[in-house]
Amino acid sequence: MTKNSLTKDQYLIRNFSKINHKGWELYVVTRVLHLLADDDIEYVCQQYINPPNNSKYYLADLCFPSLKLYLEINEIQHDSKKHKEDDKIRQREILDATEWEQWTIDVYTKDSSGIKDKPLKDVNNEIDDFLNYVKTKKLEIETKSGEKLTWNYEDKFEPYVHIKKGYIDATDNVVFRYHKQALELFGYKGSHYQRAYWRIRNHNQAVWFPKLYDRKPWKNSLSRDNKEIIQQKIVNGILEDVPLPNKENRIVFAHYKNILGQTVYKFYGEYEVDWEKTKPNTHVFRRLEPPRLYLKKYQQ
Repeated sequence: MTKNSLTKDQYLIRNFSKINHKGWELYVVTRVLHLLADDDIEYVCQQYINPPNNSKYYLADLCFPSLKLYLEINEIQHDSKKHKEDDKIRQREILDATEWEQWTIDVYTKDSSGIKDKPLKDVNNEIDDFLNYVKTKKLEIETKSGEKLTWNYEDKFEPYVHIKKGYIDATDNVVFRYHKQALELFGYKGSHYQRAYWRIRNHNQAVWFPKLYDRKPWKNSLSRDNKEIIQQKIVNGILEDVPLPNKENRIVFAHYKNILGQTVYKFYGEYEVDWEKTKPNTHVFRRLEPPRLYLKKYQQ
């Protein structure tokens, strides 16, 4: 089995290095994590988030992927009207891209004398409120699933974890470093594999590794709700006709870069051709709902 190049300890230390120049953010994040002291809750500092069909990206201050929750620490500059409007757009686009909930801690206050930093005791009280919410979210998830929440960083990209669980779900942030790891979920026994398409034996399905951004001459775009993929070929600004897609469903692991700059392949769901919308120059794929795929049948 291919293991990560970083150990969990190394990963955590690298996280802190990303914010060591940010006073308030460093204080809040380190206090949250030291008081939380829970090795089973995954976290990321400065989580890279690239909304679909958007050339810009955002960095969430402190993210808990397994809880679908992230924390934003707003300093004084966030009080401007322009910054507040940008923050609203940012929050909406992150929600569209991830379905994650935002919790905000403002480390400034305003009174008749103007705007200034909050007293540390007030910030600490807000941190306590956030910690209580994190613990509540974890308990809710464990109660609903009937399983203890764990974070095994070294196994994060290993297919056997998902095979043992019996399914993959697009809401669980399932990612792999290599094509081969994703393909092993569906019975692949070969060595390294780099092609963008692989048909699953004895099933009317294929695994697709698209780049969901412009890469000439191809343009693959993902809808804001992740439920539709549009594929086009554009040459000299003109849409070209291409052969109609195969009738088999496509299990999609899209190409993107994670917080460490690693190329990874994220599971978005199983998609079928939308024949009503598909034309020779525009292929449209519609996601099957719910976006959960059971794996047992591929391991037989």
